[in-house]
Amino acid sequence: MLRNWATGGPVRAAALWDDPAAADPVRVRAGAVVIRDEQMLLIGFEEEDGQPFYEIPGGGVETGETLHTAAVRELREESGLAGSVIKEVARVWKDNRREHYFLLEAEGEIGAREQLDNHGGTPVWIPMDRLPTTPVWPRRLAWRIAHWHTAGWPTPPAELADSIHDLQADCTW
Repeated sequence: MLRNWATGGPVRAAALWDDPAAADPVRVRAGAVVIRDEQMLLIGFEEEDGQPFYEIPGGGVETGETLHTAAVRELREESGLAGSVIKEVARVWKDNRREHYFLLEAEGEIGAREQLDNHGGTPVWIPMDRLPTTPVWPRRLAWRIAHWHTAGWPTPPAELADSIHDLQADCTW
């Protein structure tokens, strides 16, 4: 609708506004953004067709747990790294989920795969300049992290609604 309005095309009836922050989430996730030596830690997976995709380390917030504690715990479980929160950089709303992403400092080395709890994924370091074209979920966050790393981190955290399901699609906006 917005594209049609901006280009002078036909504008259909107005769409109803669905504020993702207004409803209680079905899941709350805390994610850990860890950058070392111009590389970001991601958890790599492979689709059934052999195509790789990546996720930012993180997972569900447990009952009674703070977002910060969950991000640090998930980083340790999925990579073996010990971390500490620097700041919250983004909140992503997608499919009735709320996800909070934190920039973390992390120490140590990646743990042995058999000792990690990352649902069959593999921790990998991806160069920052490759993030915009790497199939990372959430899609709209990956390229922003690469930008923020050089231009400065947002204050307050960026608020994003991510509706992209195709991780291979270009996303530089």
